[in-house]
Amino acid sequence: MTIIPDDKDWTWVLERPCPECGFDARELDVATTPSRVGDLARAWCEVLRQPDVARRETPGKWSPLEYACHVRDVVRVFDRRLDLMITQDGAHFENWDQDATAIEERYDLQDPTIVAAEITADAQQFAQRFALVEGDLWQHRGVRSNGSEFTIATFALYFLHDLMHHLWDVGAG
Repeated sequence: MTIIPDDKDWTWVLERPCPECGFDARELDVATTPSRVGDLARAWCEVLRQPDVARRETPGKWSPLEYACHVRDVVRVFDRRLDLMITQDGAHFENWDQDATAIEERYDLQDPTIVAAEITADAQQFAQRFALVEGDLWQHRGVRSNGSEFTIATFALYFLHDLMHHLWDVGAG
């Protein structure tokens, strides 16, 4: 069975708690983003060590491996977007079709050991870039293709929810 694309606009998680995973952006200090990125990367590496990581528990829902591949790619996309926001206030982001990427990159056939190494390396680079953010830079803006606008601060929170929510999706959060 094919995966049903998630086309919801999740930006509401910046204003109220997520009823599914419990994430509450109002409780987080964005300055802790670099360490939280490292913690989340380690949690995803643990997920990738599970037996049957490539097995879908439910038809129409990604396996833990597929979620981990998505998380790896989220880190990469967000790293590029963060770089744009650091260097250009008001940066515009190209659209990213996460569902097309999952199919094109064959998430279902990837090697969990390689994916874990990639998540670790990509998260480290992303955390280092976030560590550069200070002062007024937190207010630099970026705009998604659907018009959603972020500051680097809200972008950090949105990103953290994404990785934490997907841990919840695979029963690890």
